[in-house]
Amino acid sequence: MRSGIRLVFGAIFVNQVLGEYGMAHFSDKGTRKGKDYCIFFNPQWARLPQDLHKASRLQIHDLTASVLCSPSEVPVGGFTNRIPMVLRGNCTFYEKVRLAQINGAKGLLIVSKDRLTPPAGNKTQYEEIDIPVALLSYADMLDISRTFGKGREVAMYAPNEPVLDYNMVIIFLMAVGTVAIGGYWAGSRDIKKRYMKHKRDDGAEKQDEETVDVTPIMIGVFVVMCCTMLVLLYLFYDHLVYMIIGIFCLASSIGLFSCLWPFVRRIPIGKCRIPENNLPYCHKRPQVRMLVLSAFCVAVSVTWAVFRNEDQWAWVLQDTLGIAFCLYMLKTIRLPTFKACTLLLVVLFVYDVFFVFITPFLTKSGESIMVEVAAGPSDSSTHEKLPMVLKVPRLNSSPLALCDRPFSLLGFGDILVPGLLVAYCHRFDILMQSSRIYFVACTIGYGIGLLVTFVALALMQIGQPALLYLVPCTLLTSLAVALWRRELPLFWTGSGFVKDAPQPPLVKSPVKCTPVPEPHPDEPTANQEPQDGEASNQS
Repeated sequence: MRSGIRLVFGAIFVNQVLGEYGMAHFSDKGTRKGKDYCIFFNPQWARLPQDLHKASRLQIHDLTASVLCSPSEVPVGGFTNRIPMVLRGNCTFYEKVRLAQINGAKGLLIVSKDRLTPPAGNKTQYEEIDIPVALLSYADMLDISRTFGKGREVAMYAPNEPVLDYNMVIIFLMAVGTVAIGGYWAGSRDIKKRYMKHKRDDGAEKQDEETVDVTPIMIGVFVVMCCTMLVLLYLFYDHLVYMIIGIFCLASSIGLFSCLWPFVRRIPIGKCRIPENNLPYCHKRPQVRMLVLSAFCVAVSVTWAVFRNEDQWAWVLQDTLGIAFCLYMLKTIRLPTFKACTLLLVVLFVYDVFFVFITPFLTKSGESIMVEVAAGPSDSSTHEKLPMVLKVPRLNSSPLALCDRPFSLLGFGDILVPGLLVAYCHRFDILMQSSRIYFVACTIGYGIGLLVTFVALALMQIGQPALLYLVPCTLLTSLAVALWRRELPLFWTGSGFVKDAPQPPLVKSPVKCTPVPEPHPDEPTANQEPQDGEASNQS
């Protein structure tokens, strides 16, 4: 339940060098039909037009066998009214673009085999150069060579990208839905365990109902672990990212099993148990349907692990596993008091703000540790992303969706931490018979907090610590309801109200009254002492 991954939309600016994504529209000479490719450029060299129709279509001079670092590499006649395409390396961006400009080029495309980074320079160099320079990926260069002839042309432009995207609606529905369902499920299961301790179907049901109560000491240890892990990821990302991926696969498969078992156990087939054996975890002879479900959950998790970098569809599996993991954690981990809820949320609120807004003043490069780890360090050799997030690709029609930033992300911590408070509110509602007003109010507060996060993101255009907005909205909403209902002491102490809470009324079965026969005059009544000499029938 790390909250170390935050809400990250839009561009991540690294090393304080401004960079923007744009498009390079390639086509054969004399034809209008072509294909767009992603480029990364620095507007401080020269800006690009926003509309393709306003961009100049110029012929490409393929010089990808060269790096263009010396005048000897300039062809005879120069690059008059053309855009040279050269390889990256051996000299600075400024040396390349200066050679191109003095030889008549109208722009420069630099092919990079590494991750696209902003072509940087200094203020004096920016003032000297007035042609655009952009980076193009090596894979795209190979595709261009296969698709278009030698007389290919290019038009470079940078379309405006919508501030908000439809995928935010999907992120919102997934997050609020997970919090609502997880909080409702956790509260219901907890109450069922209190009143039906004597009902157990089998060992799997016992395990399914186990919960862990969070103590202040556990909160302190958890926050220290979060801080330590986040710093270690920032320093040794390429070594630890695979460990996080492995932990996610294991935890998400367990969570998926926990979510699907209540449905599978209603299926009438597969109830028979396996034969006696000495295999690990199978000596208790689990049911066949449990083994089949376990194999299915592991298969889904392994499939995601193998194809996790398939951006077209792997995000669906990641979100499914992530939601199952969050639901499992909300059901298993329980905050026993509102005091514990407040302590956890406030501490993580400070943790979130510190690692997003304060750490840029402490790192040499001016990077936010939280945002850098969430999006993946720019200098990572593995280019792996942490899986502890819900991710949805951009749904707008912007051609920039081709570039290397098509996803919006929401960290699991932004679901789990407020979700634990929502679960506590639901348990309190049931015990106090308050028609779930705490649960509904806290869930609405979470939704409002998420909307405020989106608005802040659109206004500031940088990664936002979502708990900065979610914690006040959920805590203050719950507190306001408790004050309004005059139940704050009970709500604050939590476990103390269980003894005094009104219990469900007992249902008494009707009693049939039968007439009692009149005693015989010679027989003693029930309250009459036996006479002397009479033996008592009572022992």
